[in-house]
Amino acid sequence: MNKSELVAKVAAETGFSQADAGRAVESVLSGIANTLSAGNEARIAGFGTFAVSSRGARMGRNPRTGESIEVKASKSVRFRPAKALKDAVN
Repeated sequence: MNKSELVAKVAAETGFSQADAGRAVESVLSGIANTLSAGNEARIAGFGTFAVSSRGARMGRNPRTGESIEVKASKSVRFRPAKALKDAVN
């Protein structure tokens, strides 16, 4: 499912117009992104938890040349599904 399919599903299930459903979906996604960029977790009951994790700097290897390179520290978004979501999938 992509974003436009999600908007269409929200519009169909709620009776909202496509434009209103699009604004609602965009608001939820930007809320999650803003929460994560502030360094906090976004928990959605029955769905899961989005959290930011840090990766430290490390030494890597260029696969083309075999040369050692330094990979800089970075942050990544992690998702942990809730039990209800795991049960629905299984």
